[in-house]
Amino acid sequence: MTPSPDDRYEPPSSFVDQANVSDPGIYEEFERSWPDCWERAADLLDWHEEYDRVLDEGDAPFYEWFSGGKLNASYNCLDRHIEAGRKTHAALKWEGKRRETRTYTYQDLYGEVNEFAAALRELGVGTDDIVTIYLPMVPELPIAMLACARIGAPHSVVFAGFSADALATRMDASDSEYLVTCDGYYRRGNAFNQKSKADNALMTLDRSVTTVVVDRLGEDLDHSLDTDQYDYGDLVLAHAGATVSPVARDAEDMLFLMYTSGTTGQPKGVTHSTGGYLAQAAWTARAVLDIKPEDTYWCSADIGWITGHSYTVYGPLALGTTTVIYEGTPDYPDRSRLWEIVERNAVDVLYTAPTAVRAFMKWGEEYPAGHDLSSLRLLGTVGEPINPRAWKWFREHIGGGDCPVVDTWWQTETGGMMITTLPGIGTMKPGSAGPPLPGIGARVVDEDGAEIDPGETGYLVVDRPWPGMFRTLYGDDERYRSEYWDAFSTDDEWVYFSGDGATVDSEGYITVLGRIDDVINVSGHRLGTMEIESAIVGVEGVAEAAVVGGDGGTNDTAVYAYVSTDHHHDPNEELRERITANVERAIGPFARPEQVVFTPELPKTRSGKIMRRLLENIANHEPLGDTSTLRNPEVVGEIEATERDQ
Repeated sequence: MTPSPDDRYEPPSSFVDQANVSDPGIYEEFERSWPDCWERAADLLDWHEEYDRVLDEGDAPFYEWFSGGKLNASYNCLDRHIEAGRKTHAALKWEGKRRETRTYTYQDLYGEVNEFAAALRELGVGTDDIVTIYLPMVPELPIAMLACARIGAPHSVVFAGFSADALATRMDASDSEYLVTCDGYYRRGNAFNQKSKADNALMTLDRSVTTVVVDRLGEDLDHSLDTDQYDYGDLVLAHAGATVSPVARDAEDMLFLMYTSGTTGQPKGVTHSTGGYLAQAAWTARAVLDIKPEDTYWCSADIGWITGHSYTVYGPLALGTTTVIYEGTPDYPDRSRLWEIVERNAVDVLYTAPTAVRAFMKWGEEYPAGHDLSSLRLLGTVGEPINPRAWKWFREHIGGGDCPVVDTWWQTETGGMMITTLPGIGTMKPGSAGPPLPGIGARVVDEDGAEIDPGETGYLVVDRPWPGMFRTLYGDDERYRSEYWDAFSTDDEWVYFSGDGATVDSEGYITVLGRIDDVINVSGHRLGTMEIESAIVGVEGVAEAAVVGGDGGTNDTAVYAYVSTDHHHDPNEELRERITANVERAIGPFARPEQVVFTPELPKTRSGKIMRRLLENIANHEPLGDTSTLRNPEVVGEIEATERDQ
């Protein structure tokens, strides 16, 4: 559903008056002085040695930012705040699965990071050695990241929910010889053995791996340590009080490696630099999320994903704020858990995913209504486009009707936010991410690379380098070029292809429609699944929807819609008719769903993304393939049975 041109919201004057960025002239200023405009981001950091130039374009697309500069990410996130007299300020607040809480001041965090850094060095970790981290959302995860950064060892965080095979694949690809994991963690209250997965992964590698094991479960799960395996608590205790001088890293030195899904099925090792990445993470956290040192800020993303890296750890800690991390799920032990945490910690800024917002809608407004959320000043969404109805619900029921909502588009590869409104400046349009941020050259083009007319559908590209951009794919420069740069680049211009489809309006606001492979060709029309899903979710009673293309019995592709309702409405024929009518009204009769299948849940990965591939297989009566990455595999059989009965 294309955002209505009349559907506009201005930030309240009370927000604008205190916003970190409130001068509309910043867009023109960044254009006029590009690329030197990015000095503003670099100035948020402390440099061991000043850089010689902002941007070196000599070996495009392997751009270099802040060449000649040296700095350390751990120092920028810890030491300098202590030196500024803020050692007793809370750096990290942890909320455990069983309602445990732990608060680390900047002095506390500095102490344990140093102790673990000293332990890693004693275990043999040297500069440029890649350390794999396979931990759930426990404080030891950001501590391990910052300890690695302190000694100049890039980290590769692997999401704790991934399988042993996935861990082994990533360790093998990165040649990692060091692993930080744990005995286990709680999943919906039950102890889950993480170490057994890690041990199974290590058995498949053709090298010895030094492993550190965090004891998360205590007596709830016994575990033993094998050769070259060490207890985290013992290591930290053995190095109590130790300090490690932060290693000065070149701005272009790798800070971390993150593996993301590839179209070939082989994960891609996305590499991020120290200087450019940290500068953009800090600048966007300040400008877009309006983070201030006195804030309590909560990004609900798992640190195993890029959002958790940039906006749970590096961005907020570089700014000296208090960052919250939560080990559980939004509905455990009950559906008020998130709002209880917001109220008790007086959270100022909440950054979460549209899939979570849709879940909140489905559960009902009575859960947030039971808590005092008046501390919230700003809301943000990340991970996928948010439809207008969910955007408005989020603002109304979580933001009290006046919190600005920033709908942010960016990717693992971009390192930081690229498209969104600046909350102290921009008009918000529900369903549209917004204009490119100052200094970002994002546009929407056709297949030939020409800019499209407003309202048309095209490809989202970036035609200028940016500081937080990934530098290459680990060990595969050629794939980096071919997969991201070749499609729209010319002899005169390097253009980054995001892989997303989008539209743009007459004011330059970009609406992201999703991955280009999430496009259905219906009666000659290229429709983004997001566009149809927004029309469906716009119907009262619908909480969530996923749309795929299927064989409609003709040469044309048919639309199959899988829909879950909120707790106030039952699935019935009347609702099905209203859904169909709204799709026809919003898009056209040609987009009418062939089938509307009601389901209590949609199949989702452990990171919360809808697994449309499975739905497409169901619609086309094809083999389902691997369902091991689903967090709710039982729902697949229910959907198949429901579809057969219709």
